[in-house]
Amino acid sequence: MKPGNAYDVSRFVSVQNGDQNDEGSFSLMTVSMATATPITYAIAYFKEFEEIMEMNQVRQEEEDEKEYSVRQLTLMSDSQFNAMYVAFKKAKLPYTVNYHGITVLNILSGGAADGKLEPGDEIVEVDGKVINRADDLTKVLGLKKENEEVHFVISREDQLIDQSLSMKTIPGTDRVGIGITYSEKKTIQTEPRVNANTEDIGGPSAGLMLTLEILNQIVDKDITKGYTIAGTGEMNEDGSIGRIGGIEKKVVAANEDGMEIFFAPDDEITEEMRVHNPSIQSNYEAAVKTAKKIGTKMKIIPVKTIDDALEYIEQLPEKG
Repeated sequence: MKPGNAYDVSRFVSVQNGDQNDEGSFSLMTVSMATATPITYAIAYFKEFEEIMEMNQVRQEEEDEKEYSVRQLTLMSDSQFNAMYVAFKKAKLPYTVNYHGITVLNILSGGAADGKLEPGDEIVEVDGKVINRADDLTKVLGLKKENEEVHFVISREDQLIDQSLSMKTIPGTDRVGIGITYSEKKTIQTEPRVNANTEDIGGPSAGLMLTLEILNQIVDKDITKGYTIAGTGEMNEDGSIGRIGGIEKKVVAANEDGMEIFFAPDDEITEEMRVHNPSIQSNYEAAVKTAKKIGTKMKIIPVKTIDDALEYIEQLPEKG
C-alpha cells in the first residue's frame, strides 16, 4: 500500500443541469494497492509511507479474491447511495428510495450456503416470498429449523437460478442459518438526476467527498469558495462520517497534489479498540501526525458529520 492521487470528484459525478462553474474543487483520495514483488517489497522497506501488509489485514476471515472484490464494489455502491441520499436530504430536494433484494458478499466455509451460493448472487425469492429488504430475508429464515430445506431464486450474471439448501448450524455459533454476509441492494431516484461513474473506485472512503460534490452541483452557489479541498471518510445514511484505512498515505498524496484543505474523520476510539490495539489513533490524529511529519501547509480539519464539513467551509472567506 502506498499513496495514490487526488481526483476531482466532478470527473465521476454530474447532476443534470447542475452548477459546475466553480473556482475550487472537491477531491477524493486514493491509495495504491498491489501484490508485493521482491522489488516493491524492498522499496517499501526504505520508504516511510509505503507499507507491506499481510493478506489478512486486507481481506476478511475466509474471504477470497472474488469475495473481496464483491465487497469493495458493494461498499462503493452503498457509499454512492448514501452520498446522494444525504445530499438531497440536506438540500430538501425530492428523492425516492427503491429496494431490489439482497446481494451475497461472503459465504462461510462449511455453512449451508457453501457450494450453493456465490459472492455477487442476488437473492430474489425465498420459498416463494419476494425478498426486497434485509428484514424480508431474516423474517423468512428466522422461522426455519435445522435440516429444513429452503428454496431460493437467485440472480447470477443476469440469469435466474433455482437453488435449494438445508439449514445448518452456523460454524462457530449455536445459531441456525445459511452462513452468509450480505448487503441490501437499493437505488435512489432523484430530481434532478445524478449520473455517477464510480465503478473503478472500490470501498466506501469516497463517501464524504461525493456528498460534498453532489451538494455543490445542486445548490446555486460555489460551496468550495475557490479552495482545493480534499478529504476522505465513509458517509453513513444519518450524515455521520466513518473511519477509513490508509489515511496517512492519503494525506501524503493530497499534499503532493497541492490540496489546501483536508477533511479527516474524527472517529471515536473505544476502550475495546485500545485493548485490541494499544497504539490505535483516530483518523484525525493520524492525519495531523502525518501532516506535521511531512511539513505540509495543508490544513487538516476534523469532521464527525457532513454538517461539520459544511460549517467549516461556510466560515471560510471567499478565496481571492
